[in-house]
Amino acid sequence: MLRALIFDFDGVLVDSEPLIFELTKKMAAKEGWKLTKEEYYRDYLALDDRGIVGRLYRSHGRKVDAARRDALVAWKAREYEELIRDGLPPLAGAVEFVRKAAAKYPLAIASGSLRSEIERLLRCLGLREAFRAIVSADDCEQSKPAPEVYLKALGRLAELEVFVGAPLEAGQCLAIEDAPLGIVAAHAAGMKCLALAQSCPVGELRHADWVIRSFAEADLVSLASDERWR
Repeated sequence: MLRALIFDFDGVLVDSEPLIFELTKKMAAKEGWKLTKEEYYRDYLALDDRGIVGRLYRSHGRKVDAARRDALVAWKAREYEELIRDGLPPLAGAVEFVRKAAAKYPLAIASGSLRSEIERLLRCLGLREAFRAIVSADDCEQSKPAPEVYLKALGRLAELEVFVGAPLEAGQCLAIEDAPLGIVAAHAAGMKCLALAQSCPVGELRHADWVIRSFAEADLVSLASDERWR
């Protein structure tokens, strides 16, 4: 039985991945490293900024310098905050889908972005009140593909009054993702996953339970009645 939805954020609700890639490329260049678009979307999508910098270090055969990592993460956060000051466009159909879903289910966000970034962009879209819980990079020690962010989102939703007396279980949650590693994280948390082929080709998302190309193809009634929930 479907009882709650948990959304990734970048590349699912807002069209932010191209912008994040450009900033990540500039961040890598500060260390003298090149990062291609192909590499970013294959290896770095779904990681939080600390995870991205850590992976950059390891991929270049260097031990992670925690102080330098934190400085790079802080630089990227400042640059991104300035760029999103006036908001970012939503993905096609995202606003309508969220509003329909919020009318039937409790919603949460489980993202590797910073809370301040998520809050700002949701307010610009008029969607902040649709989400009962937000779990961000600020709340987690481990980046996706670890399940921590999804498990914490589950825990916060489970505290809602609607679930008193009938505890919410991971297998009753639908995660919505755009990245292969995000799907791995959702499954590791025990959740089913709907993948949107907006950042990656359909073929790279086949390990999700459902794959669609856009929210225009998402039918909540059909999803909730699918036999895979039984």
